[in-house]
Amino acid sequence: MNTMSRTAAPRLTLAAIPAAVMLFALAQSAQAQALSNQSLEDRLNMLMRVVDEQQRQIQSLERQVTNLEMTQRGRGMPGAAALAASPDAAVADQPGADGLPVPLPPLAQALPGANAPGALTGTATGVPVNPPSPDAGTTSGATGASASSGPQQGAPVGVNPNAPGAVAGTGATNGTTGTIGETQKNAEPSRTQAEEAVVQREHAPLFDHKLTLDWGISDTYYDRRQLQLSGFLALDAIFLGNINLGQTKSHQVTADLDTRYGLTDRMSIDVDVPYVYRHSSFIVGGAGGSASTLSDASVNSNAIGDVNFGIYYQFLKETNNLPDVVGSLRVKTPTGTSPFGIKVQQLAPDNTNLVAPSKLPTGTGFWNVTAGVSVLKTYDPVVLFGSLSYTYNIARSFADISSVVGQTQPAQVKLGDVVQFGGGVALAFSDKDSASISYTMAIEPQSKTKSPGGGWTGVPGSETTASVLNFGLNHVVNKHLTINGAVSVGLTPDAPNFVVGVRFPYTF
Repeated sequence: MNTMSRTAAPRLTLAAIPAAVMLFALAQSAQAQALSNQSLEDRLNMLMRVVDEQQRQIQSLERQVTNLEMTQRGRGMPGAAALAASPDAAVADQPGADGLPVPLPPLAQALPGANAPGALTGTATGVPVNPPSPDAGTTSGATGASASSGPQQGAPVGVNPNAPGAVAGTGATNGTTGTIGETQKNAEPSRTQAEEAVVQREHAPLFDHKLTLDWGISDTYYDRRQLQLSGFLALDAIFLGNINLGQTKSHQVTADLDTRYGLTDRMSIDVDVPYVYRHSSFIVGGAGGSASTLSDASVNSNAIGDVNFGIYYQFLKETNNLPDVVGSLRVKTPTGTSPFGIKVQQLAPDNTNLVAPSKLPTGTGFWNVTAGVSVLKTYDPVVLFGSLSYTYNIARSFADISSVVGQTQPAQVKLGDVVQFGGGVALAFSDKDSASISYTMAIEPQSKTKSPGGGWTGVPGSETTASVLNFGLNHVVNKHLTINGAVSVGLTPDAPNFVVGVRFPYTF
């Protein structure tokens, strides 16, 4: 009996193999028959639903990014644009607790009947309707929430963890903690590249860049006319002599390299080394004893200018409510050619009125210290800025301040301390281009001299008021290089007629 049972068992096993193969073939045939029964229109409708839902998810994410940028720049209420953009938006477009739209649930849950028994799991192309994301966790069909054991690097910032369809994790997003409301309250407003160019030019160095090389060149033009009298008064009423109109035209071309280095995210230092070329033309009448005959002469000089260096400190970082406030302290050294002691000589033998200096100065000849503060506030796309500074000129003794040939006059000179203030506005009309207009005024009181053993005496006509209107245009070439052009127009006789310049700051 046992022998018969052992013999029958292998026979039954062998007989079951063809039966299993037949059943498997029948099952595959039934599945193929079910797929073949699906019409082409049904398959196209399913693909259209997939595309529509994916498009809605993309639009929802775009609205979230737009709302975050607008909120950081202080424009509008969070989530307002998302609600106004589509009145018929689905639940995914409604704001959460923080005012931002909640992201759409996973695509498989959004499709009608996707979780129902017997729902289709494939398409005409064989691609799953809801392909799993690389970092997707388990999906709960009841609440539509996606649970994860770690931070969601791809999750939108600021979603409501209690809202349906939100991403539930450890509470960390890209390594940051806290609610989105606190982050937006304390965050600095986001600036475009064009606005950053305005900050770097009009306000202060960019503290988030370690090293910046700023090379620039400018041309300053002066045109001065004055009435020259050579003679004497008879009977205190009649002038006897020559009356001539003298004119001086001067170009000062300055090329400088300003090297800035950020010590911290709030402190930066810089060194500016200028090289100056000056050309002046002197035109007067009186050649050959005739007042109607003109004569002219030119003088050129070039040398290093006054090297200056400074330190910047950011007292306040710009927020949605507070401006950016930066203080600066600069020191200028007398490395350029001093204007004192340069002799004035007669240039034309037939015209005693034509006199000019033997060389032109490239510096002031003084040490000075400038303390200033600048303020900037961004209201995208407008940037407001202003500054106030005070320059203290340190008195210095010179062996000779006389301009007369053959005469030596030692003296101590004290230039007037300068108060300068100004302000302006810039408009960023694209991500890479901006234009600005500003006004600057510098007031310098009378200078003084003191001879050895004497007291201080004022220098007549040394008090100046220079007022300038500035126009600027900035273009960002790339994330490293910016081109800044500027034109300044003098509004008072003490200011230059105009200044034209261009700068090329390169940040590393």
